[in-house]
Amino acid sequence: MTMRMHLKPEAAGSGLTSQRVRDRLVERLRANGIADERVLNAIRTVPRHLFVDEVLATRAYEDTALPIGHGQTISQPWVVARMTEALMASEPKKVLEIGTGSGYQAAVLAALGLEVHTVERIGELLRIARKRFRTLGLTVRSKHDDGRIGWAENGPFDAILVTAGAPALVDALQQQLVPGGTLIAPVGAANAQSLVKLVKRADGSVDEQVLAPVVFVPLLSGIVD
Repeated sequence: MTMRMHLKPEAAGSGLTSQRVRDRLVERLRANGIADERVLNAIRTVPRHLFVDEVLATRAYEDTALPIGHGQTISQPWVVARMTEALMASEPKKVLEIGTGSGYQAAVLAALGLEVHTVERIGELLRIARKRFRTLGLTVRSKHDDGRIGWAENGPFDAILVTAGAPALVDALQQQLVPGGTLIAPVGAANAQSLVKLVKRADGSVDEQVLAPVVFVPLLSGIVD
């Protein structure tokens, strides 16, 4: 069930950041194949304009990726919705996100009532995201670390969602899934990525399904203050 957010007027938005504009975005997502009403309601609820720089706020409800600094982006709403819908199909309760970025994807997951853990390698982005979580009253557990190693001490997880692309699925992340758990990640070369859904069987083997062509920033190692 989607959490209720009691937004201050400035957070609720007006004009091109209003609830009416969010509702129109949701209708576009529904028309483009997003069918899970829980996901659509979370997108409707979370004010995306709070997760971009103020100068870009009027573009927040366009169905496009936007820059957030440090060579990173806030993902296109359709991609956020598609990844979240694929993840929710397994009815997870405890989720790990790799790549906090602006914090928007984690906020959507938290708005769905999930226990969210998120790892970000760029310290400044994580500090800003944490302020956004507090503003919205969302409980999100976060860590400044190399996302490629996951968060083993808080695992295992019912689902893992990766918001940066790599040539192959990362073994360390697969190992932190529960049997039957789901991993959603963009995989492939920078100019030929596919969104992949992996389901881990009880015997440790995996089933993979390609969901859609996508474009993500690269999944990098190390941490940046």
